Amino acid sequence: MKVVIQRVSKASVTVDEKQISRITNGVLILLGIEYLDTQEDIDWLSNKIVNLRIFNDEDGVMNNSLLDNKGDAIVVSQFTLHASTKKGNRPSYIKAARPDVSIPLYEAFIKTLESKMGKKVGAGVFGADMKVELLNDGPVTIMIDTKNKD
Repeated sequence: MKVVIQRVSKASVTVDEKQISRITNGVLILLGIEYLDTQEDIDWLSNKIVNLRIFNDEDGVMNNSLLDNKGDAIVVSQFTLHASTKKGNRPSYIKAARPDVSIPLYEAFIKTLESKMGKKVGAGVFGADMKVELLNDGPVTIMIDTKNKD
C-alpha cells in the first residue's frame, strides 16, 4: 500500500456535485492498493498514520499525533499512486490491484482506521470521478509505502 498523507485545515470529497465527506483539522489520505497488499499492510499502515507526529504541540513543534489532536480523516482511493513511468509517457498501473482485490482492502482499511481512531472516517466513493478539495496545513505532506518500511 502506498499513501500520501496531507495535514489539512479542511478537506472534502464531492461526487456528482454532491459533497459526500468533509472534515476539519486532520488528514486527507490518498490510498493506493497494490495486488500484493494484505491485512498486515492495513494494520501496520493504519497504526503508523494515527501515531505519526505531524501536528503542532503547544510550542509549535510537530510533536502530536492524529490521536493526540483528536483529528479527523478522509480516505480517498488513488490507484495512480502505483503508476510506473519508466517507459514512455503513458503511465502503467500494472501493480495497482484490480477492484475485486482493492475494494475489500479499501473498506477494511477504513474500518481499521475507524477502530484505531475511535470515530467515523470520511471516505470517497471507490472508482468514482471525485473532486477532492483541501487546505493543506503547513504544508505537511508525507508519503508512506508499506513495501518500504525504512
